[in-house]
Amino acid sequence: MINLTGSSLTLEMIKEILYKGSAISLDKEALERVKKSRAAVERIVREDRTVYGINTGFGKFSDVKIDEKDTKALQLHLIRSHSCGVGEPFPESVSRAMVVLRLNALLKGFSGIRVEVLERFAYMVNNRIHPVIPQQGSLGASGDLAPLSHLALVLLGEGFVWQDGKHIPAADIWKEHGMEPIVLEAKEGLALINGTQAMTAQGVVNYLEAESLAFDSEWIAAMTMEALYSITDAFHPAIHEARGYPEQIDVAVRMLDWLDGSNYTTVQGEKRVQDAYSIRCIPQVHGASWQVLGYVKEKLEIEMNAATDNPLIFDDGDTVVSGGNFHGQPIAFAMDFLKIGVAELANISERRIERLVNPQLNEGLPPFLSPEPGLQSGAMILQYSAASLVSENKTLAHPASVDSIPSSGNQEDHVSMGTIGARHAHAIIKNARNVLAIEALCAMTGCTIRGVEGMAPKTRVKYDELREVVRPIDEDRIFTPDIEGIARYLLG
Repeated sequence: MINLTGSSLTLEMIKEILYKGSAISLDKEALERVKKSRAAVERIVREDRTVYGINTGFGKFSDVKIDEKDTKALQLHLIRSHSCGVGEPFPESVSRAMVVLRLNALLKGFSGIRVEVLERFAYMVNNRIHPVIPQQGSLGASGDLAPLSHLALVLLGEGFVWQDGKHIPAADIWKEHGMEPIVLEAKEGLALINGTQAMTAQGVVNYLEAESLAFDSEWIAAMTMEALYSITDAFHPAIHEARGYPEQIDVAVRMLDWLDGSNYTTVQGEKRVQDAYSIRCIPQVHGASWQVLGYVKEKLEIEMNAATDNPLIFDDGDTVVSGGNFHGQPIAFAMDFLKIGVAELANISERRIERLVNPQLNEGLPPFLSPEPGLQSGAMILQYSAASLVSENKTLAHPASVDSIPSSGNQEDHVSMGTIGARHAHAIIKNARNVLAIEALCAMTGCTIRGVEGMAPKTRVKYDELREVVRPIDEDRIFTPDIEGIARYLLG
């Protein structure tokens, strides 16, 4: 059971919720804060004070005063009108993360929402009721309005939820559970949609997948090194300590650990003096990508526990401030940085693939790892596929955050495009996983040709696991299922 407090959620905790089905509970002290914040909103309505989002219109309509009798209708109109997302829906894992993150933000007690709304969110998480949320339509400020509106629709008994891979009307789900839809009251609609939880939810899933892939890239590279009789001297601790980057030092240590006991690695001067950069500089390049991951993790864990609503309610309602915490620039930058870091893992992997298949570079392995060079093409076009993926990544890696376009009658005249960046980052991660799957297939084939009995004990374990998924290239066949199978293995 993960206890949500509004301020203590970590990536490890959300990993438990997303992938291990951990249930959540709502912290009692947090709920008391929520109650006080809600009481402040109700007092503002009674006193007819003019406060943005409670009794005014939204965006360019912020100067339009709303009568007390219309405050509920205002929230309903808000959710319906803002539910205009398009495109393929976010995966269920992202939808689940979005619900958790929005709930956690509201538990901070600055948003003026009722406890029963948050309890319904918790019920959704614990009963795996995941909204169907279109991926496209967010500018990343004033928050992820369109995606979060589709999330909020489910509370109202509108929109759709996932069930066994299908889209089921939310109204049917609440009937099935014997529950009535929520009727929103003053400010609650705005509290539900003014935030960065779409980009952050996708960012959380991105980080967890990218971190796993970064670890996988190391043992795959180690297997390639064995197939190419590579030199381990370049991983000597003194080299990396002399530069001083902790991530680079750590990669070198892990690479030596993977290769410990191998009969196929060499020392400088034994076969050649130096390896190419795609081998020799693994700690420097992979280590730099780990630096990116560290930056992204730090920003995500701040944002996961951030109040991103507007306006925010302080001092039991005496201070209600309209600000801009919904602006997604920090996560937009983080996602654009993540795109570059993961794209580089794929770039260097593709260069290692080339060394495995190129007869001028592969230390006597068959040309293109073909079992019958000329008659059979072997891995020739596998390298083409990897090259295509890394080139596509270069296009996707263009930073979304350098773009902006004004909206809401130029009231919202600078936006982050953070959700676009997060979506593109996920596409790059998927492409990189396929590139590394191709390298793994080629590396295991090279090690098969060398003789698996000479592999390091730890890479041999990975080889045997891969062997349960695919067989080495022993004849030409349709390789797409092999790539997909290894990619699923890497995804876990």
